[in-house]
Amino acid sequence: MNVKLNQFSEEIILQFELIPADRKLLLNKLTSYIQGNRNAGKESLLMFICTHNSRRSHFGQILCALAADFYQVTGIKTYSAGTEVTAFHPNAIVALRSIGMEIQSADNGSNLHYNVSWGSTYSLDAYSKLIDDVGNPKEHFAAIMTCTHAEQNCPFVLGADFRIGLPFEDPKVYDGTPQEAAMYLSRVHQMAIELYYVFSKL
Repeated sequence: MNVKLNQFSEEIILQFELIPADRKLLLNKLTSYIQGNRNAGKESLLMFICTHNSRRSHFGQILCALAADFYQVTGIKTYSAGTEVTAFHPNAIVALRSIGMEIQSADNGSNLHYNVSWGSTYSLDAYSKLIDDVGNPKEHFAAIMTCTHAEQNCPFVLGADFRIGLPFEDPKVYDGTPQEAAMYLSRVHQMAIELYYVFSKL
């Protein structure tokens, strides 16, 4: 993990008190799912799902992997998906780069693939995709719903053995406004605080 991301992580773990008590109850369920897999000697496959797989679901996948790395929790694989295919949004990429993520475009086209990495410890292929994409697990995974629309319109996720609704406000509503950069970064911080909290309990 590079210096900037390590500093980001150290700041995040000091902010768990910002999580409301009812939200912690939900997050504790995710911790219990992961711990149950660890007790059984199994990997935890965690898929973050949002309608467009463009912002929050990517934040979830990437920040979850970062949290696992920070706490040195092994056996974690993270994924993202949507009920529609769009693209990994440029504003989301800017926000992640601002905290120290190394993100490089891997190809050209309307739905670009991006290589997301930090140091030499982690690398993933980020792009907008459906739940049943070839790169996503087909069974024995957790479906983590990061937006209310997907949670309400996708009540059953085929193959998931655990499903939880953890909706976050969409930073898209601030696109094109003076608050754009700040609100995307705010969402990154909020999601990181909650996901680091999950791994702090393992």
